[in-house]
Amino acid sequence: MLSILALLVIAIATLYLSLNKQLPEGISGSDADNFALKIQEAVKHDRYLDTDYIQWSFRNKHHYLWNKQQGIAKVQWDNHTAYLDLNNPDNSYLENKNIKKEEKQELIATAFAYFNNDSFWIVAPHKLFDKGVTRQLVTLENNSKGLLVTYNSGGTTPGDSYLWKVDKNYVPKSYQMWVSIIPIGGIEATWRGWTTTESGAYLSQKHELLGFGIPISNLRAWSD
Repeated sequence: MLSILALLVIAIATLYLSLNKQLPEGISGSDADNFALKIQEAVKHDRYLDTDYIQWSFRNKHHYLWNKQQGIAKVQWDNHTAYLDLNNPDNSYLENKNIKKEEKQELIATAFAYFNNDSFWIVAPHKLFDKGVTRQLVTLENNSKGLLVTYNSGGTTPGDSYLWKVDKNYVPKSYQMWVSIIPIGGIEATWRGWTTTESGAYLSQKHELLGFGIPISNLRAWSD
């Protein structure tokens, strides 16, 4: 039994050492900001700003209809439906009025956590200049450039960092993550399946992490 446990510990340690990467250092300033602006130009950020609604399903388990202009999100999972007021969270509520107050608060907090995570996989390239965000230009191993973005406030897990890698047209290809919910730093997720939506915003709907797909379906973005 001890030998099996020892082998398991060695295997986990080996996996950690082989995958874990240190958070890189970059240079902040105008070059980093200009790089971020080129990414946002590539993903049609101006059209995203004018988008009224975004709809999608995440892993076929969480379903969203986001009224972006009003800051209201409808979140459905299991047998729950929550309406989140993103600007005034205290105004959020559940469709089922018969749930006890304590459970209601927990469910609304769950809905916010789902929304913050699942929407990020849709709109992260449009959040490069959010309040509390720092940007650094990083030289990658192949001497190309990447953009290190750190979210110092907001969301569910402030302090998370993402290193964006882009193609020659500045369309994101992937990012490496240093996030609190993953103990291994620098894990890379792909950003593929870019599509021009009805509103003109350019959104990605195909991601892969450690060989596993992160399915996004029913993706739409439109304006009134």
